Amino acid sequence: MMDSEVSKVSKVGDVGERADLGRTARVGVRPGAGAGAGIGGGAGASAGAGAAAGEPGRGRGGAPDGAAVTVFTTMASPIGQLLVVGRVVGDGPAALVAVTAPGQRGAVAEPQADWLADPEALAPAVEQLTAYFAGERTDFDVPLAPVGTDFRQRVWAALDDIPYGATVTYGELGAAAGLSPTAVRAVGQAVGANPLLVVRPCHRVVGASGALTGFAAGVERKRWLLDLERGAALF
Repeated sequence: MMDSEVSKVSKVGDVGERADLGRTARVGVRPGAGAGAGIGGGAGASAGAGAAAGEPGRGRGGAPDGAAVTVFTTMASPIGQLLVVGRVVGDGPAALVAVTAPGQRGAVAEPQADWLADPEALAPAVEQLTAYFAGERTDFDVPLAPVGTDFRQRVWAALDDIPYGATVTYGELGAAAGLSPTAVRAVGQAVGANPLLVVRPCHRVVGASGALTGFAAGVERKRWLLDLERGAALF
């Protein structure tokens, strides 16, 4: 799965995570980006609920006003059809929770029953992803709300600082996140669990030898994305 630097990644709760942070919590990355628990925690209210006098107002998908709603859409891409998932609160913008590809290890493969199909809410993310795949965009400017432990949030945030077209090793990424060198295996695990494919560029992390290892969506996709950023991808 990875070279010697990140081999034998342990299960969730790796001692490297515990030693560096000592606790875990489900949090969002950017303030105001969304609320609620994990990806499956949709509105839980019937879209057919009435609005009788004295009854709380209903918002998107029939959810009570101010409630968080999980929305989704799909989009075609050169690396397969992507599932794009977001969280919306009231009339606010959709904050991205996940972007996943077919067959991606450990990722949500299909929309859940209580999610709301809402291409309009996720249009800004889809437009930016489309521009990226066309070689016309090098970064993303959408609210993010991935769900993960404090440790993983630190690693995922460090991914944002890897320049377009560049690569770093797992050890270098851990150092950039302010983590101990002994946590490199847990860093590898966090990179592999990144829920925001492409948007948070885990494809830019390579093994100590430069080998293309440890990409949950597959090494061939990782190579394609790096080639795209280096101007070598064939459309």
